[in-house]
Amino acid sequence: MDNTVRGGLTHAASFPVERLREAETPLYYYDTRLLRQTLDAVNTAASHPAFRVHYAVKANTNPGILSRVAAAGLGADTVSIGEVEAAVAAGFPAADIVFAGVGKTDREITRALRLGVGCLNVESAEELEVIIEIAASLGVKAPVALRVNPEVDAHTHHYITTGLAENKFGIALSMLRPLMERCRDSEHLDFRGLHFHIGSQVTDLTPYRLLCERINALQEEYEGFPIPWINVGGGLGIDYADPDAHPIPDFDAYFEIFARHLQLRPDQEVHFELGRAIVAQCGSLITRVTYVKQGVAKKFVIVDAGMTDLIRPALYQAHHKIENITSTATEEAVYDVVGPVCESSDCFGRDERLPITHRGDLLALRSAGAYGEVMASAYNCRTLPGSLFSEGD
Repeated sequence: MDNTVRGGLTHAASFPVERLREAETPLYYYDTRLLRQTLDAVNTAASHPAFRVHYAVKANTNPGILSRVAAAGLGADTVSIGEVEAAVAAGFPAADIVFAGVGKTDREITRALRLGVGCLNVESAEELEVIIEIAASLGVKAPVALRVNPEVDAHTHHYITTGLAENKFGIALSMLRPLMERCRDSEHLDFRGLHFHIGSQVTDLTPYRLLCERINALQEEYEGFPIPWINVGGGLGIDYADPDAHPIPDFDAYFEIFARHLQLRPDQEVHFELGRAIVAQCGSLITRVTYVKQGVAKKFVIVDAGMTDLIRPALYQAHHKIENITSTATEEAVYDVVGPVCESSDCFGRDERLPITHRGDLLALRSAGAYGEVMASAYNCRTLPGSLFSEGD
């Protein structure tokens, strides 16, 4: 592999520049060495005998990513039957797949039960009754967990906060008891436990400690109910501002929160659903400069990637670190980095300080391995981005 690096970047951003020059852009570049190191770190930090880690497939469904995560021994967290089938095709055992989502259709539920998924995470009383009906028609017992809103504020973007009392996700605490009793008493259900998820891109671990306290209180309240699993969700955030300083999240601190503060019953398992924390830092969107445009008071770097390739800046007002990986200039200038899509929100960064940039230069939008390629669209009839791996694919 060509490990040429420009601009003094560290190993987490060791781009094969000549290989990328020859590739058609925009594309997603994945550092498989960093992915492997991250997966090793997860498995080491989650070595507690009661801990089971699932990969949140929605973060990135590239087959090259999925197969590597499956080979590391993680389970899969899915939110559609398409994700379930992609996980199975990549090598995840069906029994290690959890199927969540607020709007599972009858077809999806039937297919998941026939595949033998490990658990259906139920998000409403209405969904639970449909699962019972379908399980009865198939002559099987459906493995289910109830998704509970623990009323813990993750203090993240309002679009990705999911654990509060009233939103489309999950079951309010005040509505839980009759559903627990229904799960216990139905001959068509195999009750696996309780599922929680407070939100995404959580960088302050305090909400996880609060989640443990809320779960402990619930376990006391439902002391007479068998609860084999506690699924605490995921949401662990990453460092978008300085990915080379923190290429791998502090998994030790994350799992230690639950080891120290979650009061487990004998033989109880704790399940985790990590997505962004596993794959975000290994991926970058590579884009080529089409024009450098001089405006009245600003300079614009117009690139061939757009919000169709990476929608997070337009959707969440998120910012990805932008690097010119081919410039040899020692002087810098300030630019707005924008795409070609016919929307004013198609902007990756304003007032970005970059080395003097020219038409044909390659830029890397860092930390794009999660919710990047998987959210790409064909709006404006644009072609979906390709992908390139540092090893193999």
